[in-house]
Amino acid sequence: MSAVPRWALLSAGGAPVFLVGGWTLAQAAQSDGFDPVRQTISALAATGADHRWIMTLGLAGLGLCHLATALGLVSAAPAGRALLALGGLATLTLVAFPQHPTGDSTTHAVAAGVAFGALAVWPALAVPSRARPSLDGEHRPAAAFVRRLALAATVVLLALVGWFAVEFFTDGAWIGLTERLAAAAEAGVPLAAVLLSRRRPKPSGPG
Repeated sequence: MSAVPRWALLSAGGAPVFLVGGWTLAQAAQSDGFDPVRQTISALAATGADHRWIMTLGLAGLGLCHLATALGLVSAAPAGRALLALGGLATLTLVAFPQHPTGDSTTHAVAAGVAFGALAVWPALAVPSRARPSLDGEHRPAAAFVRRLALAATVVLLALVGWFAVEFFTDGAWIGLTERLAAAAEAGVPLAAVLLSRRRPKPSGPG
């Protein structure tokens, strides 16, 4: 049996559901021809947006799911779990300080940057530096592969976040699309981590 509790699978699976489901429903509720390729997710929860509660609920659910997954993913290293939790807290901060169509949105922008950064880097720090040996002296199988997979995930996530950052700071035409690609990938990685952890059996006792 896995050390990762079953409820962590529910929280990890809930993250992409809240995110993608939130923006899908919120986009459909807009009356002004919302363009998901050119407009950001935050615009759906911004002050004054039509039915902003939909995306607000989606972001709140996403943040809570990340916090719960960080708590339940006990097989991961503490540094990785802490960054995943930080990403969840920063996402909740986005809810508390929504984007303003006009005026100062500095807190919102900083929180978004922290969330994207933490959720991109956490996989690289989530794999323990050493594989714990089992009772018969053998290391857990595929530990090196898992470490390489985690590093690869972080590289891909940082590339997506970097692409979004370029679009954001240059007011690019694909700012909404690149944000959605980065956010969706970051929401899916915790689910992959939980699934992988639950497939790795705990060493069984003698007898």
